Amino acid sequence: MPAFPRFTPLVSALPSTVPFVGPEAIERNRHLTVQARIGANENGFGPAPSVIAAMSAAGAESWKYADPENYDLKQALAAHLGCQPANLAIGEGIDSLLGQIVRLVVDPAAHSGAGTGMPVVTSLGAYPTFNFHVAGYGGRLVTVPYVDDREDLNGLLDAVKRENPPLVYFANPDNPMGSWWDADSIVAFAKALPETTLMVLDEAYCETGPDNAMPSIASLIDLPNIIRTRTFSKAYGLAGARIGYAITTPGTALAFDKVRNHFGMNRAGVAGAVQALKDKAYLTDVVGRIKASRQRIGAIAADNGFAALPSATNFVAIDCGRDGAFAKSIVDGLMERGVFIRMPGVAPLNRCIRVSTGPDADMALFENALPEVLKGL
Repeated sequence: MPAFPRFTPLVSALPSTVPFVGPEAIERNRHLTVQARIGANENGFGPAPSVIAAMSAAGAESWKYADPENYDLKQALAAHLGCQPANLAIGEGIDSLLGQIVRLVVDPAAHSGAGTGMPVVTSLGAYPTFNFHVAGYGGRLVTVPYVDDREDLNGLLDAVKRENPPLVYFANPDNPMGSWWDADSIVAFAKALPETTLMVLDEAYCETGPDNAMPSIASLIDLPNIIRTRTFSKAYGLAGARIGYAITTPGTALAFDKVRNHFGMNRAGVAGAVQALKDKAYLTDVVGRIKASRQRIGAIAADNGFAALPSATNFVAIDCGRDGAFAKSIVDGLMERGVFIRMPGVAPLNRCIRVSTGPDADMALFENALPEVLKGL
């Protein structure tokens, strides 16, 4: 008799996994202390003081559930984006929204001709949490390699035409490479998709990219098979608050009410997000600091004989010029010195290390530790 007879066959066949091992686990398992937390693409500059004040004030009301309709946040976002509240769905970060999207369109009872699940198209090496949800709901990943360290729009479209999938995932700007496509290319790709394929356009890093990389809200808002996902975790510095949202047509947005956790949001986080949208001066300031930090990371890379890839995100991928084993030795060596970074998980992207932007003190620790690690290697 199996140890857990109540689990479904799908769940029983899946391994227990964590898509990203956190710095806390590394500290526990390796008995190390993180001094520079520049590996999880968090915003080390933190949220605005006005946001901290709003969250502190809301903390006294944490005995109440948050509004299950997310009315105030939807109103604030609609005004900020230039759309209607009905165009929005709110969730506990993009990760939660991705799980809901996969659940909406991937039928675990359906099978392809090969009997291996409904196909879902994404890029090889792209965001692992999306892959985690696809596996958890019985989908079959169809992956397309990057080309020149960018997701391959033509290759993704060819895979969609070949597989006829219910879902395709594309991030712009991209994680883990920091690369991006211009808005016109994104819109053309979206409009070339068949109506039967739902596209997740993950725009987690939209505030830190160039203006010409972001399609206007109006350019895609009428397409029911396009869902744009955004977050307060990056530029707004609220990763721990878990506030994400989706932008789409009212009909598609309404579908989230069928599967979402209606009491999943927390009052303090919602209050912080509403205030963050008001504090435009702080957002401008912190985006400027992120850009300056990207430049410093690039200079540190060059000083050590490496090449920083162009980035539109709050992190920089650094080409170490060799293979994944060499890059991992750098990641491990930095962690031994208290500097937490990460690296892409799939070749040839894993020739790179990935460093999040952050305060000057964190950059100084990275700058001092990297040549020591290389000397040891």
